[in-house]
Amino acid sequence: MNRPLKIALSAITLAQFLKIPIKYVRTGRWEWSTFFETGGMPSSHSAGVSALATIIALKRGYKTIDFALSAIFGLIVMYDAQGVRRQTGEITLAVNDLAEKLDRLEGKPDKNVHDKLEKRLKERLGHQPEEVVGGALFGIALAFLGMHLLPKKKKMELWDKL
Repeated sequence: MNRPLKIALSAITLAQFLKIPIKYVRTGRWEWSTFFETGGMPSSHSAGVSALATIIALKRGYKTIDFALSAIFGLIVMYDAQGVRRQTGEITLAVNDLAEKLDRLEGKPDKNVHDKLEKRLKERLGHQPEEVVGGALFGIALAFLGMHLLPKKKKMELWDKL
């Protein structure tokens, strides 16, 4: 596997892992399932695409078509993460709230049943803008570290083969 791919995948994985202690600081509970959730701080999508674009800029230069493609791809991913997916999450909040209100109107007692239902729609789908920026900065930092810390593959010269 090549270094840029290793670093970008590491950025995604580490960003997902960082969500666990960040959530602990906010809620006081360790929730390991957070690793598999979408949304939250930092955005792993942003971390991955930012790491990849940074590596391309470092290796090929920022004036190349490779960097242009990765930068545009990254911007679309980050826009989607904080725009469309976040709006979908907010609509889901409203739908879940509406289901609870309908139950109350029907006279069913409120025992926080909806919080425990499996059919309750997932509310954390997208990111707040600061989560996207946090993921992007994390990806950029990890790309710089990875390019300088991971060993470079040594090219074999013709005379080394002999």
